[in-house]
Amino acid sequence: MCACLKRCFFLKKSSVLGGKKIHRGISKKSGGIGLQLVKRHSRLFFPNLQKKSLRLGNGSIKKVWVSAKAIKKGFTVIKLKHI
Repeated sequence: MCACLKRCFFLKKSSVLGGKKIHRGISKKSGGIGLQLVKRHSRLFFPNLQKKSLRLGNGSIKKVWVSAKAIKKGFTVIKLKHI
């Protein structure tokens, strides 16, 4: 198992930490004491990574992780045919 991080070869996109907060209560505008923070949920957001074959400058072929955004932008990703 590789200990390296899955990251886009071209755009360097990787996972981002995020989440959501849950509030309860009645707002001060409505006559309450305000909204209180009840719970925070943390999670990771992952980019849409695909494994693609890339032909390097010296002619060798390397399999790399590429984001879907990089594929749409038309970076030099090739599809190899198996003989």
